[in-house]
Amino acid sequence: MTALPEEGPQGGLSLYVHVPFCQTKCPYCDFNTYQGIEALMAPYLDALTTEIRLWGETLGRPPVVTVFFGGGTPSYIPPEQVARVLERVSHSFDLAPSAEVTLEANPGDVTGPALERWQRAGVNRLSIGVQSLDDSLLALLGRRHTSAGAAAAYGLAVASGLENVNLDLMYGLPAQTLDQWRATLEGVLDLSPAHLSLYALTLEEGTPLARWVEDGGVPEPDPDLAADMYCLAREMLGGSGYDHYEISNWSVPGRRCRHNMAYWRNGQYLGVGPGAHSCLWGHRFWNVRPPRAYMDRLRQWEEVGAARVERLDEEALRRAGPVDGVEAIGPSLAMSETMFLGLRLLDGMSIGGFQSRFGRDPLVLYGPQVRELTGLGLLEHRDGLLRLTDRGCLLANQVFVRFL
Repeated sequence: MTALPEEGPQGGLSLYVHVPFCQTKCPYCDFNTYQGIEALMAPYLDALTTEIRLWGETLGRPPVVTVFFGGGTPSYIPPEQVARVLERVSHSFDLAPSAEVTLEANPGDVTGPALERWQRAGVNRLSIGVQSLDDSLLALLGRRHTSAGAAAAYGLAVASGLENVNLDLMYGLPAQTLDQWRATLEGVLDLSPAHLSLYALTLEEGTPLARWVEDGGVPEPDPDLAADMYCLAREMLGGSGYDHYEISNWSVPGRRCRHNMAYWRNGQYLGVGPGAHSCLWGHRFWNVRPPRAYMDRLRQWEEVGAARVERLDEEALRRAGPVDGVEAIGPSLAMSETMFLGLRLLDGMSIGGFQSRFGRDPLVLYGPQVRELTGLGLLEHRDGLLRLTDRGCLLANQVFVRFL
């Protein structure tokens, strides 16, 4: 059996910070987020900073190269609390001076004073949830901002000196037309952001939007039209000089999202907060989801205290207060995940890099799959890389499932 390489965090890890609060929860969202629990915000942030401290003690203050505040709505918590969290990160971990620090924000939360305080705290990348520049579609999505408000938020961010700003967009929406999508892309290109993330709507079971579609009150999204929208985006963004570096992500040169690159390269990351997932030392683990249960677990862990470990194992993870589940990642699963995550990158997956990491040739290990997908025109092998073709990008999930 191929030995799984030693993969502790000493080479640098990525830190995900979950903020579960929303002023209003969008009808399409099934993330671990909540509205109407603002009374928990202060004790939650106490628990969050405690978890960061205890993990730092457990892991021996390893280097952190990226931090990502996700949610939920991180911009909904007071900016001084963002500063407090980052101060705790810098005390409990070796936060690199060049670390990428991203904060997700709703357009309505982006103000001059907030931007100044976020940047003073150490935030150097903003991800704004624009979703659309069509007001009728924003209303359908339950967003509180308008297209004008989204553009104004971006303008404020750039005027504040932030050079690294991402805009999130959604397509394949109910009743959305190709012309509406084109207009949104044209409007976004006029803004010239450093980074764009484009996501097709997924109707998640149990969400209000899924129920509206099921009940016939909202038209069902058309997957063929969504594919046309994706192709239009590739054409327009590519023609405007954007680097399409991952299936759903585009950037100007030098502005790829370093935090997400760690995920796609199957790297090491630690997630803190309720429901946050981590991948360290050959184990995937995740925290308990309900915020109150999370806070209770942190109180218990703080009472016991953290124990420094040289290597995380399942026993050590079970002792970590908020951890709710653990999965050992054996060699076969690690190689499989490295394949399909790496193929999300349009540069391709390095065959030599795979061999260096696992001691196996992926062209031999996955020979039948590679030959089949190459024959179907979904995958190509060139210059020491395996990469998706243009057609493969449209049918990416059909490619990835072959490596599971």
